[in-house]
Amino acid sequence: MSNRQQRLHELLLQDLMELKLTQIAETYREVLDEAARKNTSMLEVLAALIASEVTARRQRALERRIRQAKLPPRKTLEGYDFTFPRRIPKQKILRLFDCEFVPQHQCAVLIGKTGTGKSHLLNALGYTACERRISVRWTRAIDMINVLTTAQINGTLEKKLKEYTRPELLLLDELGYLPIDKRGADLMFQVVAARYECGSIVITTNRIFREWGKIFDVDNTVATAIIDRLKVPLNGTCLPRQLATDSNGLVLCQVVEVTRQPVPAPC
Repeated sequence: MSNRQQRLHELLLQDLMELKLTQIAETYREVLDEAARKNTSMLEVLAALIASEVTARRQRALERRIRQAKLPPRKTLEGYDFTFPRRIPKQKILRLFDCEFVPQHQCAVLIGKTGTGKSHLLNALGYTACERRISVRWTRAIDMINVLTTAQINGTLEKKLKEYTRPELLLLDELGYLPIDKRGADLMFQVVAARYECGSIVITTNRIFREWGKIFDVDNTVATAIIDRLKVPLNGTCLPRQLATDSNGLVLCQVVEVTRQPVPAPC
């Protein structure tokens, strides 16, 4: 290689790094050598270099979204056993994984007893949303409340709330497994209210809606307000009578221009 060629390579690398075209900087020599062997046109060379840069950037962006989402180790929809639980709205769940509800700022709630795979589905949904270029934040509901409680005590609540209100999709796992006191209920409401009609939430819970008052320090007012902001339909479809006793039941409540109906009376 002549001195002139060496200098051109050095200048090109400098320019590529300044433009942050790191993938092209890593691969352009190999691409040029291959093009020389195959007598490839300049247009094809340019297209190959740009394509490699785009692919690399998309992969880095995906990895960044997954890190920011704070998702646990990956689960997949393919790894979910749709033959158990026995009652499961498979088509509704598959539609949920289209993630079309997110740009519409809709919400969903997965209701089922322990062992029905709610957390598995929520985890898989988080990774799917990241792959669809949607910003995500996953957390256990009680962990979010503990973080916000500490922030409120330290005077940093407004800043910390943004962690849960800015992402396009908030995933709250395991609501209802531990009781939430009055302060926690108020903080939960702040998050849901702040995202109302401007961000999507998907929640997993072991409690049907008429039991949510028991979660929030026996406060039915807060529970009703949260459900109202989630815009979840309170009807027989989402509250099957069998759910109270069927340990194999899993119900998905997803909003699609809902007309609200009264809550069915307990059996």
